[in-house]
Amino acid sequence: MADRRDHPKIHPSGAADRPPTGPAAPLPRTDALPKTEPLTAAQVRQNAAAKKMLRRLVQGENPPTAPMSIVDRLTGSPYANPTIQVGGVDASARKTLDFVLHLAETMFRYGAGALEVETSIIAVTAALGLKNVEVDITNQSVGINYAPKDQPPIALLRVVRSWTNNYAGLAKVHQLVTDIVAGGVGRDEAIRRLNEAITSPKPFPRWMVTVAFGVFAAVFVGVLGGGPVSSAIAFVANIGISLLARQMGRWRVPDFFVTASCSFVVTQLALLLWQFGLTTSPAIVVVGGILLLLPTGRLVSSVQDAINGFPVTAAGRFLSTLLTFGAIVAGIAVAFVVGELLGLQRIDVTETFPPAYDLWVLILFVAIAVMAIGITEQTSWQLLLPTAAVGVLGYLVLLGGGLLGIGDRFAPALAAVVIGLLARVVALRMGAPQLVVAVPAALILLPGLTIFRSMYALTIEESEILLGAGGMLSAGAIVLGTAGGIVLGDTLARPFTRSLASNERRRARRR
Repeated sequence: MADRRDHPKIHPSGAADRPPTGPAAPLPRTDALPKTEPLTAAQVRQNAAAKKMLRRLVQGENPPTAPMSIVDRLTGSPYANPTIQVGGVDASARKTLDFVLHLAETMFRYGAGALEVETSIIAVTAALGLKNVEVDITNQSVGINYAPKDQPPIALLRVVRSWTNNYAGLAKVHQLVTDIVAGGVGRDEAIRRLNEAITSPKPFPRWMVTVAFGVFAAVFVGVLGGGPVSSAIAFVANIGISLLARQMGRWRVPDFFVTASCSFVVTQLALLLWQFGLTTSPAIVVVGGILLLLPTGRLVSSVQDAINGFPVTAAGRFLSTLLTFGAIVAGIAVAFVVGELLGLQRIDVTETFPPAYDLWVLILFVAIAVMAIGITEQTSWQLLLPTAAVGVLGYLVLLGGGLLGIGDRFAPALAAVVIGLLARVVALRMGAPQLVVAVPAALILLPGLTIFRSMYALTIEESEILLGAGGMLSAGAIVLGTAGGIVLGDTLARPFTRSLASNERRRARRR
């Protein structure tokens, strides 16, 4: 007999007894499984946001092998987000590239750093509608490669063979780039304005530059502790070496021998005056004469290039700077040797010089010295007083660092950071690059007296060679710390000056 449990139960209606189905059917028993509540709308949104964030962390916003856009190099510069003049682009890309190379060459000749030149090239080419542009900058050359799609590429190179002091011209070029990026200047107008900036006369005549050399030496000798007689001697000596350098330049004498000859003349003159009792501080006279010979602007640019990722350009400028320092040291050394042969009295380089004037007089001297440096660098007259104010603030920081006892090496670096930061703010407000304000304001921080004393110990005092070598290393550390501090100050000021850059561009659009 078959088991009745194997067959469905038959109801009187004839329907089999099967488990109920359909919407009314009860859910199966799940006593062994954990019970979960349905997700709320907020939890759904949180899960979606978490998935999106995880996807960004794993994959990134761009494909891993996608190249960085060259326009991204403008981030942090005054030319970020340029206005593209689409309507003004024509088929003559070669003319645009020639203009950009001419602009880059001009900036290099006037003392701009490699990063500033590169950002200017990228901003101008982008604003004038050229894409697929690559820029290569070395110590003395600028190369541009333009490779449009489905067209033959264009590669151009320009070599920079000369330099000149013209900060006013550099400020005009900076303003021109700003106007182009703002969209208010086309290519033809830009070419005209660039030629006008190059051919326009410098702000100050030669005789004023020569007098400014002497004025700087006179007031800086007073800052170091020299009296009125030493200042007068430094004034005459600097005017003499300025005229000597100008004449040797006409004779096409290399810069190395020009600098060495100037440092020799001023050192020999100080030794002679010391011999005849006409000055009591020959070391200060020498320092006032050689300080303007120091390649401050080139050194700051080389440190800036090294930090910003231009090693070739930085190496070339470092070598040029090192040769200039070598020329100064060589001139001083030869003057000491000649003085020994002539039987001149030796100088007591360990002598210290207390302040000869009150603090307010020293502050006034620093302001005059900075303005004199600005005149020698041919900066615009509108920038003289702001630059002097930045220099005075840096000098006060230097004095404050000395009072706090932070050391003779760290105090100039700290003052340089303040100068670099303030210089960027002032320069952007005045429509000029940071270097135009920072270099004249920071020249008072350089250790000319330490260089002189160390060179004397190396050349004359044979028993103090190690002391002299240590002094030269200390002076080098101060010089590099000052240059690095200016670059650091410029970097620290960038987040706070973005609005200044945008305001400058808005003013350019209104013009």
